This record gives sequence, structure tokens and C-alpha cells, in this order.
Amino acid sequence: MLPRHVQRLGRDWIAHWNGSQILALNSPVSSCMRWAGPYPWASSPLPVPADFSANWRLPPFFGPWRQFQNSNWQLDNFTQSSCFHLPNSSMKSEGEEPLTKKRRLSGQHDTSTPEEETDFSHQKEVLCLSVAQNEEKHSSKKGTVKRHWEYFCQHSRTMKILENKETDQSNTESEAKFDFTVMSYNILSQNLLEDNSHLYKHCRQRLLIWTYRFPNILQEIKQLDADVLCLQEVQEDHYRTEIKSSLESLGYHCEYKMRTGRKPDGCAICFKTSKFSLISSNPVEFFRHDIPLLDRDNVGLVLLLQPRFHCKTNAAICIANTHLLYNPRRGDIKLTQLAMLLAEIASVAPQKDGTFCPIIICGDFNSVPGSPLYRFIKEGKLNYEGLAIGKVSGQEQFPRGQRILSIPIWPKKLGISQNCVYEIKQQQKEEHAGEKLEAAKLDNTQEIVIASEKLSSKLQHHFKLSSVYSHYFPETGIPEVTTCHSRSAVTVDYIFYSAANDDTAARPGAEDSFHGGLKLLGRLALLTEKDLWTVNGLPNENNSSDHLPLLAEFRLIER
Repeated sequence: MLPRHVQRLGRDWIAHWNGSQILALNSPVSSCMRWAGPYPWASSPLPVPADFSANWRLPPFFGPWRQFQNSNWQLDNFTQSSCFHLPNSSMKSEGEEPLTKKRRLSGQHDTSTPEEETDFSHQKEVLCLSVAQNEEKHSSKKGTVKRHWEYFCQHSRTMKILENKETDQSNTESEAKFDFTVMSYNILSQNLLEDNSHLYKHCRQRLLIWTYRFPNILQEIKQLDADVLCLQEVQEDHYRTEIKSSLESLGYHCEYKMRTGRKPDGCAICFKTSKFSLISSNPVEFFRHDIPLLDRDNVGLVLLLQPRFHCKTNAAICIANTHLLYNPRRGDIKLTQLAMLLAEIASVAPQKDGTFCPIIICGDFNSVPGSPLYRFIKEGKLNYEGLAIGKVSGQEQFPRGQRILSIPIWPKKLGISQNCVYEIKQQQKEEHAGEKLEAAKLDNTQEIVIASEKLSSKLQHHFKLSSVYSHYFPETGIPEVTTCHSRSAVTVDYIFYSAANDDTAARPGAEDSFHGGLKLLGRLALLTEKDLWTVNGLPNENNSSDHLPLLAEFRLIER
């Protein structure tokens, strides 16, 4: 017999343990069954549905286990026939919601509103799911929004697991294929977070501390397990003390380029040494003390990687990573920085036969889909005559100031042509061609001069690039979002790649300079702004950056 005070306690907390009944909660609480004392469920809600059959334990105040064992408690029938009905978990800010967020969500269905929380019976119907149907949700953390994998090829991530288990006959065929994954992730520098605290008024303060954020970021990297990581806003002291060593312990080799000047963050490219070896590492500094236009400290990093597999040719892959200037009203600087990155890629990516190796460009471009800068990357050309500087990135619907881009945008002493290549390299190429065609050298030179005059307001590059993401959900037309904080929720992060001719996920058309390329096998789906606000935007309890990681799987197609 249990002591009398324990019996009273039990009656207060436990009702109807009959196998055909459901444990009823008197009010829609966000954290279920808060016991007094330091118990595992004291600070977090139980998952939906709750299953006591595996790890359920009584608190210590129920007395010794022997005493409890003698009593006739039956939980098996209960867990098979019932579930807890809780409102959707939603993180709430400690203070007032930002006005911009309220305007965005006005008129929309929000699972965290008080009116819906009172409609408890409706939520019972929605949330009473079977254990089998809800297995995936049961194992996930509270307050998370699930992202699914989108496949473009049957030989994608799930098929690769099956291939490894098949006979040697099928393995012989798969040896000729090289599949790998690439992640682009702005991890939010702690220094920039603290300098721009107005962007994170929706967050609880404890979620913004680096000691809380870094384990979450590292766990996310572990779970997604990409072969190549392109990270932005990597703070130098954090990289030196913990990020680099943590990633090396996971099998990565890390290359890092810190921003110039007094900025404490930079870009990193890390790759699995089991998949690649490093051919060359090429940092790009966008600051030029002799050019007033380029007075910003952004940087880029370009790596040439050798796949570790037996192939017909000495295949190489060029991986570039950058974080362009944020300022929406300085499109001239953004375009110049982009041209500098493309010029470095053009100097690294050429192969002995004159073609380019496959190229992947990741980063935070601080430009939205459909903007002139975005179109230039994808289409390979941009006529910027009469284009307002504030409209280059498309970040502002009504940009302040309508100053027009100058022609040319950057001065000649930068040494980069309108074709986004180093002019010295271009001159050497022309001279080499002239040696072979000595008789036509003068005519060729005249044609080049005339062409450059005609293209003075036109930018070009020679890479055929496609975007991994489509930026809008095809069923609804709602925009995808890669970053979400108190001020905005937009797409500014991208993975661009040189698509193979048979890549059905890429745009049609092919360049003569590419005979091989990359085939997009799959991608980790993005989310809508509404999806992200159901977990209180970014950062939140489980996602510790204000950006989402982008992830894609490619197959190297040989020529």
C-alpha cells in the first residue's frame, strides 16, 4: 500500500489509466505535465503522440521501485489506444512581435494565436495521429519544420545506399560514377549578430549565445553530412578555436579566407578528404586601396579539387564560395565583386584542352531571384546601360536614389575585362592565337577593338550556370526562403553549377566550352516564410542561424 500523501499526489496527476480511455488535459498547455523537480520532461513538451512503452519512468517521489512494482499498473493497453492532444509547438518571443512580422502575417493562419489555442477540440481532430503514421515526427525535436529531399534522378541518395549493398557486378558499373553533395550555409557570425541585434528581436536571448548556437550548427552539419561545405560568416576566432578542429574531426579539410580590414569573419570551404584532394586554393580579396569603388572588405575563395576515383581523364571540379556586399543601394560594387570572382574562376578552371572543368559557385549573393545580378549569373550576359544602381540586387522594391551605373562600371586599372576575365590572361591568349595566324593578326586586333567598343555597356561570362533551386514552389507560386529574421524573409543564398547537356533539372541549351559537366540528382527542399514563422523565424531553438543550409547532390559527367 502506498503512503496516503502519495495516493493524494497520484490522484491529482493521474486519471483514467484504463486501456480504453485517454488521458485528458484540462487546458491547452505548451509543456505537458510539468513535474516539480529536475525531471527530463519538466522543461519540454512530450512528442505527439506520446508513447510510454519504451522509456517511461516514475519520478523518485513515488518511492522505491520494488514498492511500485508490486502495485497493479497497466500501461500497455493505454499506449496502444490513445495519444496526447497538444497544440502545435511554437516558440514565442519574450517581448512584442516585430511590426514587420505582424504585417506579413496579418490575415494568415497562425498556429500560435490565442484564438486557435482555445479551439482545443479542433486540434484534437487534427493532431490525433497513429503512432505508425507519426513515427518520423515523434523522433524529431519540438519546434522543427521538416525539410524533405527532392529527387531528379532514381540513382540519388536513397538509391546509392542500395547500390553499395548489391553484388560486385553492379559495383563495377557504379565505379565509373562519382556522386557528391555540396552545402552552402551562412552560419551567422556572432559579431555581426550582436552588431545587428535589431534583426533578432523575435528571439529569446539565450538562443543567440554562441555557446548555444554552435552545437546546433555543428549537429546540423553532421546530420546533412555533405562532401563539400561552403560556409559564410565564419568568425575568425571561432574558426581557429573550435570550428576548424570540429570539422577536421568529421573528416574535412578546411580552407579559410578572412575578410580584409577590421571585419572578423570570412568564407570557408571544407571538403571530405575521403572524396577529394586539393589541387589549389585561391583566395580573392575584393578590397582595392587604389580603387575608390572597391572600398569594401568582402572576399571570395576558389578551390580546385581532384575527385578520388578512377576515371578516364584527370577530372577536376572548381568550387567557389563568396559573400557579396549587403548594401542594397550599391549594385555597382556588387557587380564588380562578382566580376572579380568570375575572373578568378576563369583563371583556375581551364583545362589543357581549352575547356572549363565543372564549376560550382556557392554563397550569399545579397540579391534576389530575377534581379539583374541574378540574371547575369544564369544567362551569362547583362546590358546595364541605364540601369539604376539601387535596382541591381532587387533587395528593395522602391530603392532610394536612382543613380545610374557608369559605363564602364569599374576602372580599367582593375585589370578585368567586360567578359569577366583577367585582361593579362586575355592578352596572352590573343597573342598565342596570333602566333598561329600571323597573317590575320592585324585584322583580328581591329575586330577585337571594335567589339569592345560595342560591348562597353555589356557584361559577359563564359560559364553555363544553372541554379539548384527554382525559387518558387510550382504548385502554389509561393517564394522559397533562405533567410528569415525580424526585417525580412527572402532568398539571397544560391548554389550555381555548370550543368551537363543531359541534365533535365537545368535550363536547356549548352555552351561549346563544356563537354562534360554536372548532373543534379537531388536537393534539400526549402521552405516558405509562413513555414518558418511557425517556429518563430530564424534563428530559433533548433536552427541557430538566420539562414537555412542549402544542399544538393551532383553526379560528375565525364566528356
